Amino acid sequence: QVQLVESGGGLVQAGGSLRLSCAASGRSFSGNAMGWFRQAPGAEREFVVGMSYNGRSTPYADSVKGRFTISRNNAQNTVYLQMNSLKPEDTAVYYCAAGYTATAAVFKAAYGYWGQGTQVTVSS
Repeated sequence: QVQLVESGGGLVQAGGSLRLSCAASGRSFSGNAMGWFRQAPGAEREFVVGMSYNGRSTPYADSVKGRFTISRNNAQNTVYLQMNSLKPEDTAVYYCAAGYTATAAVFKAAYGYWGQGTQVTVSS
């Protein structure tokens, strides 16, 4: 019954932008940390960014800092990932996740609910 559904992925040229959305249903995640992870072909799923329940803590992976921005609308039970200045190395399946607790974390084990993923492809 609990679902996280990502949308907004697609094909974009290097230097372009995409905005990913993650809509949660089945329960409220306003009291939980949220995060984005990504997985490139042949690679492990890696942390991109997290956000505490109140948005005050937003740790970013060094590879995306200054280019990506996480935001959330707790009233709509939705989290977003604005991706600017995209690079070919950003190509991956992007996953939204909801944490077990209110505190942002960089480890996959801290997140209990996962979306199905949305493909982001950046061409050179």
